[in-house]
Amino acid sequence: SVKGYKEIEFEVMRDSNDTAITICGMENVDPVGVHTGDSIVVAPILSLTEKEQKMLNDSAIKIIKELKIEGGCNVQFALKPNSDEYYLIEVNPRVSRSSALASKASGYPIARVTAKVALGMMLEEISVAGGNAAKEPSLDYIVAKFPRFPFDKFASAPNILGTQMKATGEVMGIGSNLEECLLKSVRSLETGVCHFRLAEFDNVETEELLHYIKDFRSDNIYAIFELLRRGISVDTIYGITAITPLFLQSFKKIVDMEKEVAEKGFDEGIVKKAKIMGFSDKYIAEILNMDEIEVYQKRKDMGFTPVFRMVDTLHTGKYIAYLYSSYTGKNDSQLRNKKKIIVLGAGPIRIGQGVEFDYSTVHAVQTIKKAGYEAIIINNNPETVSTDYTTADKLYFEPLTPEDVMAIVDFEKPYGVIASLGGQTAVNLAKPLMERGVKIIGTDCEAIERAENREAFEKILEELGIPQPDGKAVTNIKDGLKAANEIGYPVLVRPSFVLGGRAMQIVSKDKDLKDYLKTAVEIDADKPVLVDKYIQGKEVEVDAICDGTDVFVPGIMELVERTGVHSGDSISVYPSFSISDKVKGIILQYAKSLGLGINIIGLYNIQFIVDSSENVYVIEVNPRSSRTVPFLSKATGYNIADIATEVILGKSLKEQGIFRLYPEEQNRFYVKVPVFSSNKIKGLDAYLSPEMKSTGEAIGYDKKLSRAMYKAMVASGMKLQNYGTVFVTIADEDKEEALPLVKRFFDMGFNIEATKGTAEFLKNHGIRTRVLGKISEGSTEIFESIRAGYVSYVINTRGVLSGVHYADGVEIRKCATENSINMFTSLDTVKVLLDVLEETTITVSTIDSRGE
Repeated sequence: SVKGYKEIEFEVMRDSNDTAITICGMENVDPVGVHTGDSIVVAPILSLTEKEQKMLNDSAIKIIKELKIEGGCNVQFALKPNSDEYYLIEVNPRVSRSSALASKASGYPIARVTAKVALGMMLEEISVAGGNAAKEPSLDYIVAKFPRFPFDKFASAPNILGTQMKATGEVMGIGSNLEECLLKSVRSLETGVCHFRLAEFDNVETEELLHYIKDFRSDNIYAIFELLRRGISVDTIYGITAITPLFLQSFKKIVDMEKEVAEKGFDEGIVKKAKIMGFSDKYIAEILNMDEIEVYQKRKDMGFTPVFRMVDTLHTGKYIAYLYSSYTGKNDSQLRNKKKIIVLGAGPIRIGQGVEFDYSTVHAVQTIKKAGYEAIIINNNPETVSTDYTTADKLYFEPLTPEDVMAIVDFEKPYGVIASLGGQTAVNLAKPLMERGVKIIGTDCEAIERAENREAFEKILEELGIPQPDGKAVTNIKDGLKAANEIGYPVLVRPSFVLGGRAMQIVSKDKDLKDYLKTAVEIDADKPVLVDKYIQGKEVEVDAICDGTDVFVPGIMELVERTGVHSGDSISVYPSFSISDKVKGIILQYAKSLGLGINIIGLYNIQFIVDSSENVYVIEVNPRSSRTVPFLSKATGYNIADIATEVILGKSLKEQGIFRLYPEEQNRFYVKVPVFSSNKIKGLDAYLSPEMKSTGEAIGYDKKLSRAMYKAMVASGMKLQNYGTVFVTIADEDKEEALPLVKRFFDMGFNIEATKGTAEFLKNHGIRTRVLGKISEGSTEIFESIRAGYVSYVINTRGVLSGVHYADGVEIRKCATENSINMFTSLDTVKVLLDVLEETTITVSTIDSRGE
């Protein structure tokens, strides 16, 4: 086995003339055994001897030449430590995820060069950064890529890593030394830490920590740092983890510096050393029990501020506006005599905040450039278009923290900063930046507070006469229980500032609420939890633009799944398919009143509930760009992010030629279907709930809704089968609603299997059903049936209103997920699936039935 060997990657490029070059060598911090997408990766290669590096590099070049690959190619090796023995792991003869990282790490545009090579151009004919593509880049800095994991969403799933990739995204830090790029990366992750310290490991016994790091885990690096703080040697940790000693020694340097700062206090020499090593003001403040702004101010008084160095790997002498901060070297960033606008990016891709937000930032940058301003972007995600240095006039590849952004603001002195397009990442920066004197253009902090602070938002709704579900913000468990009993179960509970439905649940009884408040969230005076009445109804969503006087709503989207499923996990349809014109009118009226009432300038998103009596309630207003902006832009034909950016720059909707609140709807349907990666994470319960779980989406469109739905479902990777077996296990409260749906499957020729209670109900209503034994009674029939491969669909619901959840359901869902069987936990999704299957299935009837 090669498990525990060093994992080394090379990104190589070849043209049809057989010219081949190495663009970038990369070294995985974790040994072979962890998927490279889940490993910390550094570039250039640091721990190999010249001989070892040349041996592997020559091998990569031989491989690309022998395979006659034209364009970019990624080659991965396993190298036995302290030897010449190595194995080829894999060759990716295409532009891959690693290519995006290598492009940003080296400043060499691999995809663009590959496209030109495919058109028949030679490397020396392709211009890159003032030179040509045949020249090998050489790095005079170090980069580190850190994976962003979804385990904050899936707390019940084990965080053990292996050869199946689990990360949803990544960040990259660029530094003058290894410690600096590691520390920049960790504070870019947005996991609530600014340093290699996780509070949960502080009180864990040393023996337990040593045992914990025996497995590859998503948070091992934090456990390793804690062990180093306790004096455990590098050799001991190397013996357990097989992480190369060079990296462990780098971790130890950081730990030693922490001790030095703690011992000597705010000593100029020590603080300078810590900053050169990449320590944040925030962590220095934590060590010294100071305020972060105090550290920032003292450092500025010392005249110790970062310079901005250029990512220049071809060394042609040409100025490239691709920059990173450093406390060593000379400043390369050139100031232009032009009004500047900074756009804050969205950071790493994670569940709830995906690449959709990069769409808005890139469109904003293009609009800012067209308007004659200098467009500057700050972001740290190597997978995005915004971090291609040709997108904006200037790219700062930096963590999105108040300190790192302020360093750039102090240097650039922009006309304004846009914080409403980079998702919650950017919105969360608005207040700390404003407190430091930065001008936020577009929706300002007061408007953000009015939308996101529960009391302020309720006051506006009251003034505008807009209903919302009964609810209360609570700051302790006792008040939470009291509020829930006053409002009446079931209730929807969530933290007050929330993205992607983080820690959102529907609870139906005191015990569940107590468990939630104790385990799922940190509840205190600064972090209130919202307790709202759960209203069952249709969910409707709009993205809108307000210029302070007028409002424009390009489209109304109706979600297939009723309330209780996060909008990001729902199938979304434009134009709406079942709400009345009266309801649309109310929604538009509320959207206009809220935009003007909150004082939004730019984009905002509103989610509504429409109950069975056509009452419309507001769930929430997000004072920023949302994940549906790209979908709605493509569906309506309006470039929403561009229109909003023009508004932010001071051009009214009327000046842009937009005079109507709501344009004429398109005459075909556009459907957005979520994509789930549940089978990648073992032990995950994929039940659809108010907590978002999907990692992507696909679009389909057609004049007929069922056909648009079919295209979107197939595009999302769903295996649609119009034959086979449907396994059904339904909560008592859903049985009547499920009956006609199961009958439709039965009438199409599907076999039906069910657990005892559901099977009896179906049989009593004339549906032939095979009964499978319950898991809780020791039967394995359900597992055997799912694993046998003949089950096409699993339908499993649980009692939302009653709060009765059976452990069997969890096991069934896990089994279906792990065997890649289409699983549905919402009957609304089953309804549209049946519409699609009936549309695409050829049915048979007797010749004399006359279509009866």
